[in-house]
Amino acid sequence: MNRNLMLGSLCAATLLTACQSSQSTDKTRTDTNTIRLITLDPGHFHAALVQKTMYEGVDSTVRVYAPDSQGSGPSDLQLHLDKIQGYNSRADNPTRWKEDVYRGSDFLANMLATKATPGDVVVMAGNNRLKTDYIAQTVGAGFNVLADKPMVISASNFDKLKDAFATAGQKNVLLYDIMTERYEITTMLQRAFSQQAALFGTLEKGTPANPAVTKESVHHFYKNVSGSILTRPAWFMDVAQQGEGIVDVTTHLVDLVQWACFPEQSLDYQKDIRLTSARRWTTDMTLSQFKAITKQASFPDYLRKDVVKDSVLRVYSNGEINYQLRGVHAKVSVTWAYKAPEGAGDTHYSIMRGSKANLIIRQGAEQQYKPTLYIEPVAGNSSLEASLKSVLPAVQKAYPGIDVKKTGAGWEVIIPEKYKEGHEAHFGRVMEKYLTYLKAGSMPAWEVPNMIAKYYTTTQALELAKKAQ
Repeated sequence: MNRNLMLGSLCAATLLTACQSSQSTDKTRTDTNTIRLITLDPGHFHAALVQKTMYEGVDSTVRVYAPDSQGSGPSDLQLHLDKIQGYNSRADNPTRWKEDVYRGSDFLANMLATKATPGDVVVMAGNNRLKTDYIAQTVGAGFNVLADKPMVISASNFDKLKDAFATAGQKNVLLYDIMTERYEITTMLQRAFSQQAALFGTLEKGTPANPAVTKESVHHFYKNVSGSILTRPAWFMDVAQQGEGIVDVTTHLVDLVQWACFPEQSLDYQKDIRLTSARRWTTDMTLSQFKAITKQASFPDYLRKDVVKDSVLRVYSNGEINYQLRGVHAKVSVTWAYKAPEGAGDTHYSIMRGSKANLIIRQGAEQQYKPTLYIEPVAGNSSLEASLKSVLPAVQKAYPGIDVKKTGAGWEVIIPEKYKEGHEAHFGRVMEKYLTYLKAGSMPAWEVPNMIAKYYTTTQALELAKKAQ
């Protein structure tokens, strides 16, 4: 069936009560007018966040394929189902998902044996050790795939991911990753103002010591998600399964550099990327801290390789990449702390340096840990105010209600509350965008080569960082 027509007659999602079955019995789908979600081996809370809202034309029954529970503590699957049930039972705008669950060691084979239809979308967010294999087999079987980052965590599997994109094209299915940070309003406005040449000028080339673009993020193992303290699976702290920080969260930052500096342009990973340097370092976690976030009384055997003094776990969750993208020097870095200071949370810092002005996102104590965008003139530019007045109407047309106010160093962009959705809501935005791609039958031409370029950058940077130690 032509996917351009596939969503033309989408029906509203059927309102069903939440329940589970021990076996998934519907092996053949004949109705291709409805999108049906399939969750494969959910192990990260991002798998549930995709279902924090309902979507028009998406079946409310979700097929889930997962292994049997193993080890101590709550299983990954149960944690996932508990979050879905929380969304279904909340007082404000409850969802109505029904989880049709298959449990068994043959969960992947069982899913692949199901006849794929153009409306089947497999959501992957969990243990990353086998994710690239899951992606390759799933698109090979004719399923669309919406995968959480990272799609690949090692240079040795990069070619397998690249081949999976080629297979997806041959099978006429869409393989896409969940880039939530493109929907953070300060990031969107930073990109929008950078395209106003009268204000920003042209993007600087920069140097390794003073990059044209810098993006830094700070994350925390202990955090609140959907109103409760997040229970993390123990394997989340194993870089062989989750991936090191330099190939995990850094994926978002590399994506934003590409997306903001070269909007809607296809990048060639073999020609446009040149790594300068990379480094990695650990976050140390005590056994008591580990217990608090995993609900497990001891370190599992697979983490023993990273435990020192029998009580401190060392996690290579931090990384920094210095590189050139089409000659533009960029630096991205991610740091994981155990817990944020009181009143704080994950934070982000970003700067894009133009020939006329700098666009800076700050999220520190002065900003009450809320991301805030500033526009500051470069030395010698005395016409920023006039330039800002001339370009502001164009940005306001795209983002009604935004404004600016004078600061000591330049201008602060004032953003109405309606745009400040929060990180969890961005998963719904990604899904909505993905559904428009399904309706169109294709993604923009730049998306696939830029995903390949992004994962080439992160996986090669990890290799470089290891060699540097």
